[in-house]
Amino acid sequence: MKKSLVSTLTAAMVIGAAGTTFAAANPFSDVPADHWAYDAVTQLAADGVIEGYGNSTFKGDRSITRYEMAQMVAKAMAKQNVGGTDKALIDKLAAEFADELNNLGVRVAQLEKNADKVQWHGMLRYDYGSLRYDKAPIDLYVNGGKVAQKGDTKVRANNNSTTFRLEPIAEVNDHWKVRARLDAYGDMKNDSQGTLGLKRLWAEGRYGNTTWKFGRMPVGIDMDIMFDTHFSGAQVAFGKKKGLITTINAGRFTLNSGNEYFLYAKDVAKGNAVNDATASYQAIGLNVSAGKWTNTGVAYHHLDSDDFGFLPGYGKAAIGENAHKHEMNVVTSKATYHFNKNWALQYNYGHNFAAENYNDSFHYVLGYKDFENFNTEHQGQWGASVAYRYVGQNVGPTATYTMDPGTKGLALSIIGNPMKHTYTWLQYEVGKTLIGNHNYKELFGRMEWQF
Repeated sequence: MKKSLVSTLTAAMVIGAAGTTFAAANPFSDVPADHWAYDAVTQLAADGVIEGYGNSTFKGDRSITRYEMAQMVAKAMAKQNVGGTDKALIDKLAAEFADELNNLGVRVAQLEKNADKVQWHGMLRYDYGSLRYDKAPIDLYVNGGKVAQKGDTKVRANNNSTTFRLEPIAEVNDHWKVRARLDAYGDMKNDSQGTLGLKRLWAEGRYGNTTWKFGRMPVGIDMDIMFDTHFSGAQVAFGKKKGLITTINAGRFTLNSGNEYFLYAKDVAKGNAVNDATASYQAIGLNVSAGKWTNTGVAYHHLDSDDFGFLPGYGKAAIGENAHKHEMNVVTSKATYHFNKNWALQYNYGHNFAAENYNDSFHYVLGYKDFENFNTEHQGQWGASVAYRYVGQNVGPTATYTMDPGTKGLALSIIGNPMKHTYTWLQYEVGKTLIGNHNYKELFGRMEWQF
């Protein structure tokens, strides 16, 4: 007889002995497949707080009963030294399954009060960057401020900054939540007070395998190669996490991004009496993870702005149209293949069919151990990578990696978390500019404390 069945029968005997009548949900009924508890338990399992139920596995691909869920919550409550975020999840789960836990002999008094409707996440980040150009191909910007004019030689620019971030998640009901991101930026180089801004704010609703979002939110498609930023509008994503996921975006997209070529084009456009720094935006992406293949997929992005025609090398429009091209039609593909638990090969590629020049972006990465993002709950993880990157400035607004748009070259990187809830990242890049083939190099470092 399976342990899960034994546990269920034991729970039934406890109920009979106590003579308890349930006015709420039937304890042996299934927890609905779209219930928020599945996400909470999956997160706790990923953080190592629980191992599952019955035979110590969490079978997240099928519905389970309220008593099976209560068993997992009871195990989580017995854990010591649980982090603050996980503790909040446990309290919320305990309040939801209080009747079942009480009948299993687990004390959950007052947990309803402790299950906060708003969860807070955040971090403090310190960034250092040292940038060198033999010759500036365009006007160059660092954190939105101009540091060089087009044609300047021996360009040197440093970034010495902090970012304080708060990310609240407010529960509305079983399906909907509201999420936000507030960033406070400080310039340590000039000892400035810095700026505070509401970077993201959106409502998110989940029904089964479909998630709806409305507001200003992450693009969520091709975050590595070119679109590690946000847009305002609507998004729908559907599919299983371990299968095919389809994401559709529609809305508006600001060109005030991490791509200094976009900022340059905006300034040139203003000089030509054109002011269209916010593009209309539509996209669709397909992503799948299976076996040794992770983060694998294809996508299409369409943007429309009169500013695009002022990007260097973008090209003129056809006769009979406006003097400058105004569309961006980008097709992308990506894949990560894990040879074993230590080694992986990753690639990203994007092509803008509307641009005549500098219309490709791609990178190839050989990664060792945890070279990508990892769960900082577990101390002592680290990884390293070597990459070749070609970042065409006319393809996308903001790449995840630090190599500047309009450059090509090698990047050496190492990342690790010497302490729990922290990580350190060091990267060195050396290469050439795409315009003029001038020398370019950059040293980047980051330390982050998460809470």
